[in-house]
Amino acid sequence: MLKGKKIVVGITGSIAAYKAAYLCRLLIKKGAEVQVVMTPSGKEFITPVTLSALTQKPVFSEFFTANDGTWHSHVDLGLWADLMLIAPATASTIGKMANGIADNLLITTYLSMKAPVFIAPAMDLDMYAHPSTQANLEKLKSYGNQIIEPAEGALASGLEGKGRMEEPEKIVACMETFLSRQNQLAQKKVLITAGPTYEKLDPVRYIGNYSSGKMGFALAEACAGRGAEVFLISGPVHLTINHPNIRRINVHSADEMSAEALRIFPQVDAGILCAAVADYKPADFSAKKLKRTDEALNINLIPNPDIAAGLGKIKKASQILAGFALETENELQNAFGKLQKKRLDFIVLNSLRDPGAGFQTDTNKISILTAKKEKIDFPLKSKREAAEDIIDVLSRYWR
Repeated sequence: MLKGKKIVVGITGSIAAYKAAYLCRLLIKKGAEVQVVMTPSGKEFITPVTLSALTQKPVFSEFFTANDGTWHSHVDLGLWADLMLIAPATASTIGKMANGIADNLLITTYLSMKAPVFIAPAMDLDMYAHPSTQANLEKLKSYGNQIIEPAEGALASGLEGKGRMEEPEKIVACMETFLSRQNQLAQKKVLITAGPTYEKLDPVRYIGNYSSGKMGFALAEACAGRGAEVFLISGPVHLTINHPNIRRINVHSADEMSAEALRIFPQVDAGILCAAVADYKPADFSAKKLKRTDEALNINLIPNPDIAAGLGKIKKASQILAGFALETENELQNAFGKLQKKRLDFIVLNSLRDPGAGFQTDTNKISILTAKKEKIDFPLKSKREAAEDIIDVLSRYWR
């Protein structure tokens, strides 16, 4: 997977920098072309001469070469690379990357990078566990960076715990796995619904729910990242998405979402119905704002179209259809019932009884139930990671 790939390897000031020599050698043996960029403090732990000898390229650390004034363009590096790997990544560098503090060549290269970026943290266990480090890592994940979690074991401080940079072999394996996924869904078209729907009462009020759209947007990113063409039908949310493989269609009501889903579904290979669609809508819309009175206000509600059931009725044998079930009681029974009734191939179950799951969180705890009565449980993860797990299951149907 790495043969012919151009990789920028960033090295920072950590004792784990000695592993960078093995890492560069492994990448080159895999057929990659490696360009090392070091922070000034990184040179205190491993010499540029060693890395230059391994890569057969001069190591870049400063913006200019002192003896002849040659300019090392971070912009050119960002355009040249197929991948960027920062290993080891110190707490300082992670903080600068997360907050755009461009005070050295490595950070400016990162900020200019067009290619996927992998980050392998290395630091003492308390530094890694500190809320500021964890917040910076979450921010970097939200930017689309791939974090290679550090391992547990003996640290340079003499303590034991999580913080030591992952071994070079595992880092390379993570990169190869990522690349193998990049074209996994090439030539596939996927419909995804996301966010809430708003059902209007009058010009200023509506019936809605707390859905943020984060799970649906994470699914769209995950599918597009594996090469699929994605049609994202989104209710009203404050999220943005810019992937060239994603076509976003904005809607407000369940009727609008249903119409778009029925229009698009016949031309796709799969549908993932993640939106929190309102089950009911007001029977009557008031063109004028409803005025407050001292009397009770009774609103007649009528059912909205059932999008999952509607798509299930027209689903072809070659198509995959997945849904979501957010439950508060009898979770498994309700989810399996929904799966069968709506002719779904699998359903993603989460419960509001699980801390960290549900609406407006950055995490989710899911179980996937299939039409073949399988039940696959996952621990609490970020919604981006949960999305990758869901797409892994989707991909199984096309093997």
